[in-house]
Amino acid sequence: MTAPVFLTDPGRLTGLAPGDVAWLDGPEGRHAVTVKRMRPGEEIVLADGAGIGVSATVVSVEGKDQLRAEVVTTRTEAEPRPRITVVQALPKGDRGELAVETMTETGVDAVVPWRASRCVTQWKGERGEKALAKWRAAAREAGKQSRRLRFPGIAEPAATSDVGRLLADAAFAGVLHEEASGRLATAPLPSDGDIVLVVGPEGGISPAELTVFEEAGADVYKLGPSVLRTSTAGTAAAAVLLARSGRWS
Repeated sequence: MTAPVFLTDPGRLTGLAPGDVAWLDGPEGRHAVTVKRMRPGEEIVLADGAGIGVSATVVSVEGKDQLRAEVVTTRTEAEPRPRITVVQALPKGDRGELAVETMTETGVDAVVPWRASRCVTQWKGERGEKALAKWRAAAREAGKQSRRLRFPGIAEPAATSDVGRLLADAAFAGVLHEEASGRLATAPLPSDGDIVLVVGPEGGISPAELTVFEEAGADVYKLGPSVLRTSTAGTAAAAVLLARSGRWS
C-alpha cells in the first residue's frame, strides 16, 4: 500500500535528515490521526507544498491531532522549467474545482482565475472568496493525491488587463481558440521561462479580449478537431505542453 501524503507548513521540513523527528498537527494532524487512524510503525509522506518532502515512520500519536514520525529519507523537488501557468476562465458550478484538480494532477504549476466577459459565473464579494478558497483546497488535495511535493499556486482573480500583462512577460504566450489555424502540438516552445496559456469560458473569448491578448504578444492555437469544455481544455493542453517541453521525458 502506498504511504499517504500529509501537508505540513513550509519551513517545518527544511534541514531534516534521516533519523530526525518531524511533527504533524493542526487539520492535517487531525486527518492523519482521527480520519486515517495512522499508528506507530506505519509509513507516511510529509510534504510542504514548496518542493520538500520526507518519507517517515510514525513513532507516536498524541490526542486527536498530533503525530510524531522519524524521518527515513528526504527529497527535494526543484522548481520545474519551463514553468506552466494556465489562465482559466471561470466555469459554471463546480467545474472550476474539477479543472483545478485535474490540472494539478497533470502537473500545471500555477492557475489564474480569469473574469472573462462571457463567463456565466462571476465571483463577487463573499461568494467569490468562497469560490477561490474551494479552488485552492482542490489544488491542495489534488497535490497530495498525485504525490506532488510542489503544489500549484492559485492566484487572485484576474481581469483581462491583468492577463494581458501576464502574457506580455511570458516566454511563450498562447490562447486556445477553436478557430485558430495553428496547433498547440506543433507550436515552438521555450526550454526555460514561463509558458502562459489562456483557456476561455463556455461562451468563448470575445473579440475585444482576443485583441488585448494578441497585442500582448500571444498567438492563438487549437488542440484538435473537437471542441473541449473549458473545464477540460486546460488539462488536455497541459498534457501536450508537458510532453513537448521535456517535462515528462
